[in-house]
Amino acid sequence: MNIIVFGATGNTGRRALEQGCKRGHEMTAFVRNSEKFYEQQGERSDTHVKVIVDDMLNPVSVGEALSHQDVAIIAAGHAGQGEEFVHLVDNIISQCEIQPNFSGRVWVMGGAGLLDIPYTGLIGNNLPGFPPAYRNHNRNYERLLKSELDWSIMCPGTMIDSLEPPGSVHLHVTTETLPISIPEMIKELSESDIAGYLFGRLQELDVAYDDVVKCMLDHIELGGLYKWKRVGLAYPSEIPVS
Repeated sequence: MNIIVFGATGNTGRRALEQGCKRGHEMTAFVRNSEKFYEQQGERSDTHVKVIVDDMLNPVSVGEALSHQDVAIIAAGHAGQGEEFVHLVDNIISQCEIQPNFSGRVWVMGGAGLLDIPYTGLIGNNLPGFPPAYRNHNRNYERLLKSELDWSIMCPGTMIDSLEPPGSVHLHVTTETLPISIPEMIKELSESDIAGYLFGRLQELDVAYDDVVKCMLDHIELGGLYKWKRVGLAYPSEIPVS
């Protein structure tokens, strides 16, 4: 497939590029800084990777880059950038929608705070104590809900370089809800107490960048399992929840 990665020099984007190349996909890197890109690639630089250096806020450049792509992975920016981040994601989504030669499969990066908390009707990002900047992910999700694109939004917890100790670990994948076991008693708690409870379990949501990327690349077909879904990831804990 032809896959374009927006933000290919970031922690997620560069891994998406690397894994995509290994799988034999035709990869395009859309970056702001070519020097950073080639410095990161070093000897691994693949001559088959097309590199576009431009402004992701430029509708024309983004639209042209999307032509004849099958998949777009939006790994650029971060919630702390505020309006710029929301504008960036909206611009890419909008160009995906109107570019006639784009097939329409899109992965967007979100966060675990976007996922439903079982038994509560709440999401983490709206709870007291959660950084207000995280609500920019809410806005991106709301934008996607208005789109007819074949999209998914990846919602990991804290992403880490690798597992300790390294090795093959089963990955638990959920749609819409947090990927950890939540006791029904949580519905009796106040929103502040729910937030405190979740803060105490945040480490259970740590997941390796490579596993996040693998999950996305395993599901790049149109009409797949995660179409129009929020996707959560975690490594199952052997500790029962009481």
